[in-house]
Amino acid sequence: MAINLYFVGTAGSGKTTLTKAFKDWMDRQGYNAVTINLDPGADDLPYMVDIDVRDWVYLPEVMSEHGLGPNGAQIVSADMVAMNAGELREVMDGYECDYFLIDTPGQMELFTFRESSREMLHTLGKRSLIAFLFDPIISKQPSGLVSLMTLAATTQFRFDVPYYPVLSKADVLTDDERKKVKKWAEDFWRLDTSLRERATTEIQVSIELIKSLQNMGLQKGLTPVSSQEMFGIEEIYTAVQDAFFGGEDLSAD
Repeated sequence: MAINLYFVGTAGSGKTTLTKAFKDWMDRQGYNAVTINLDPGADDLPYMVDIDVRDWVYLPEVMSEHGLGPNGAQIVSADMVAMNAGELREVMDGYECDYFLIDTPGQMELFTFRESSREMLHTLGKRSLIAFLFDPIISKQPSGLVSLMTLAATTQFRFDVPYYPVLSKADVLTDDERKKVKKWAEDFWRLDTSLRERATTEIQVSIELIKSLQNMGLQKGLTPVSSQEMFGIEEIYTAVQDAFFGGEDLSAD
């Protein structure tokens, strides 16, 4: 049975480019992956879309038919996508593949915080893992990293499926910046120390959030990934295999 690998993250975090990179990597390895676009408002996509939600729900049409602006139409479209989850599942059942690579909407709240999305994920299959993308520019500030950790934890609680945190677009950071962010993610004491170097209300809130994340056992580290330089892709694949197959590799054709 195929695995559903969802790419989730804030706007501009690199979900679409990572979907393409992962698909390209799997093709080169001889694995069979099918791409799914769940964003009804997506413009040109850099990869060949195998299953496209725009065949059911298309944002410009929703705006026109309901007299809505972009924001209102996106909310309505998100619920309409979920309503078509059964038909989407039927199309998925027509494919024989190892992975479904699922590119989620640019604004993550349209996917993460809609109750309809949780039902959709279950309809598409509970054999799923979420790759949560940490934006590199936000992550290189300690308070920014904490805010993304909180979003990642919320996403995990909302969907109750395994998740794997990645530092996306890691090539835009220097080696020192990547190492610093990785150490913060692996060692909350080090992150706490960096936060305390600035005594502001924002920092105090971040420190309390760190304590909560640590108490809940959500210290998972971060894997740097680059869709441009193609590093970190195999680590995502390995994490999925570990989660569902005890690390056993797929049999390439």
